[in-house]
Amino acid sequence: MDKESKQAAIQMAYASSIGIAMVLAIFGCLFLGAWLDRKLGTEPYFTLLLLLVGIVAGFRNLYVLIKKYFMDDKPIITCVKSEPHRKRPPPKKA
Repeated sequence: MDKESKQAAIQMAYASSIGIAMVLAIFGCLFLGAWLDRKLGTEPYFTLLLLLVGIVAGFRNLYVLIKKYFMDDKPIITCVKSEPHRKRPPPKKA
């Protein structure tokens, strides 16, 4: 397997793991909340609460996976001040 196809396979694995992590967090918490509501007789409360927890957890997983993936890449611009050709023009007099 050459380097380009290996890199493409890794990127597809990252993309699929992001989707799976998001769906599992949201629907897992939703089903747990519905089950708790049926057991305890508190109809919409646990479902809504755990649905919100699942959404927050899904987006947290999304953030962590994207941050982990992009840590491997080198930053394109480290600092604007380090570029010598970027000098601010003097202010114009009124």
